Amino acid sequence: MAMNMKKRCEWCGIDPLYVAYHDEEWGVPVHDDRLLFEFLVLEGAQAGLSWLTILKKRENYRKAFDAFDGERVAKFTAHDVTRLLSDPGVVRNRLKIESAIRNARGVLGIQQEWGSLDAYLWRYVDGVPKQNVWKSMSELPARTQLSDMMSRDLKKRGFNFVGSTICYAFMQAIGMVNDHTTDCFRHREIKMLKSSHQRL
Repeated sequence: MAMNMKKRCEWCGIDPLYVAYHDEEWGVPVHDDRLLFEFLVLEGAQAGLSWLTILKKRENYRKAFDAFDGERVAKFTAHDVTRLLSDPGVVRNRLKIESAIRNARGVLGIQQEWGSLDAYLWRYVDGVPKQNVWKSMSELPARTQLSDMMSRDLKKRGFNFVGSTICYAFMQAIGMVNDHTTDCFRHREIKMLKSSHQRL
């Protein structure tokens, strides 16, 4: 009962999986390259679908994409694409599957150049999460100048399914921006995180 009495962002609804994602993950700064790659793939897979649909398939995605090991996924072949297209545990869209493999190769290039995907991504906010103060969901932007910049650069590097809107959703998910509305109990908790690796 206490859980239901907490004020949350409206978008998470009442589905337990969605509520857990909202309460435990969304907006918490992520600095692990494997998890960053996971979110990048999942956000791309979500295009045109609900995030809840993707959350329900998340564990299957981890199995199908070798726990999002970028080096392994980068070596996927046409045979793997065929395998994934017949896997009901993932979104069976050829373009999305092929983009995940292509993006894995892009991540390897970024890691070679920047040392880590983490270093490359977090420079967009100078390593410090942007603390927003939205009072309602209607105020949240679908994209920003930063997501535009990220999208353009990723596309130049050969990434697919990285439009500005997808990039902004990615930034929200990995905690580069705190977009919990100010009446949500998580807004203050996320803001008070003292360490990038701390969880509340």
